[in-house]
This record gives sequence, structure tokens and C-alpha cells, in this order.
Amino acid sequence: MGTSQSSSGSPSSVPFVPPWVPDVSEPGDESNDGANNGEQDTAIAPTGRWRGSRLNLGKFARSGDAVDMRSGIGHYVRGLGGALSGTRRFGGTIKTADRLHGALSGLASEQPIEPSSPLDPALLKDRTVREVLDAVIEAVRPVDGTQDSEASRSSINDALSELLERFPEADLFQLSQEHREFAIERFIAYDVYRRFNLDVGGAIKSKAPNATVALSRLGEAKDYIRETVATSFQKLRNAGQRLLSDIVTQVINKSLRGALVIFEEYVI
Repeated sequence: MGTSQSSSGSPSSVPFVPPWVPDVSEPGDESNDGANNGEQDTAIAPTGRWRGSRLNLGKFARSGDAVDMRSGIGHYVRGLGGALSGTRRFGGTIKTADRLHGALSGLASEQPIEPSSPLDPALLKDRTVREVLDAVIEAVRPVDGTQDSEASRSSINDALSELLERFPEADLFQLSQEHREFAIERFIAYDVYRRFNLDVGGAIKSKAPNATVALSRLGEAKDYIRETVATSFQKLRNAGQRLLSDIVTQVINKSLRGALVIFEEYVI
């Protein structure tokens, strides 16, 4: 399930938001400089878009200073075009999270998300947990040969695996609202981390004293991303915004954007 390919990251001189990314922006979204959605989505990433991120992450790799790590992730969001553009870049992640929520809700109601779905209750009868997890992954994010789909499949696997570890009493066929929200929150965090790792994680790997330290530093970055995404989701829950069927995409969008805003605030 891992994303083992090396990557030099998203290139410069291409749109911040590739044309194949699904549009999940909310009505009324505007960038900080007043550009409308169309202008923002066709804006071209400048040369050296990851320079600040790689510089700070390289320092973090050598020193382990969390300030450098946070600054590196903040510059990474800047390289995505800022929090708003970054949220749009993660349109595929948001759409997949919406489908994951639908799949988990469908299992609980014994209703597949669509006809002939791998999640047909009749097909899953007496299946092992591993087989059910694989069916969820296949139903939510089929393989399409892209890095994004490979990363998202791994993120779904990690999110559901962590759910079952955190809540050993959880039943994939009867997940509570709390369980489903936890799974979506974790999926978003893992997918953001994987994109971050593909784009700029090489700076940590190349500048760390050795492979063991590099893995440890990447783990710290993953934990920070996970904690920040969790904080953003919790803020909306405290405001009464839950992942209910008619506003799932809206809440996920706001939660992800809130996390990217927090990341960007640490640019130094």
C-alpha cells in the first residue's frame, strides 16, 4: 500500500491547481488578493516554488528544531499558492474523503454507495477485516495509475487501520458518527502528509545525518500535520459543524483550509 516512488515534487511553471483536480471550492471563495476562482486556479507556480520549504526542512533534518519543521511546512503551503489555492489543489483529497464518508455510512446502513459496488453487503458477508478494508479502498479510490490515487489508497488504509487500533470495539459495519469523523480526519491528514512528502520530503531525506534520523524527522512532520488537521476539525465540531450527509464536503473543505492556514502562519 505504500507510496515508494521517489519524486522531485510538483514542478514550477504549471498551474498551482492542475486542470484535472476536481473543483470542490465553496461559493464565494476568494483569494487574499481578491482574485476570483478562475484566476486563482489558472495561476502559474513560479520558479523555485519549493525553495523556502526545502531550505527550512533541510535545517530541520540536520538539527531537529521543530521551528524549522513548522516553517518548512508553512513555506510548503506558500508553494501551493497559499491556503486557499492549496485547499483547491487537494480537491481530489476532499472528494475522496466525501466518498469515504459515504462508503462508511453505507456500510452502517447496509446500503452500497452505488450499484455493483465492492461494498455490496451480500459480497462482504463473512469476509475478514482485511478483505473489508480492501473493498472500501477499491470502492472509494480505484486505481487509475496516478500518484494521487496511489497515495489516497494508502491514506484510506492507514486511516481505517488507525481507527481500528484506537477503537478496538469498532465494527466497520456499524461505525458511529464519532468513528466516521475520526476516519475522515485521519484520511485528510495522511493524504496531506503524503503529498507533502512527495513534493518536498526529499529535502529531509537528503539532509538528515542518516536514514534512521530521516525517518524520525519525517515521522515528526507527519505527527505535526496530523495534530494540526485534528485541531482544525475539532474547532468546527466545537462550533456545531459535524460531518452530516448534506454538508460533508463543506465541512471537510473548511477543516482542511483551516489546517493550511495554521501551517502558513508559521512561515519565517
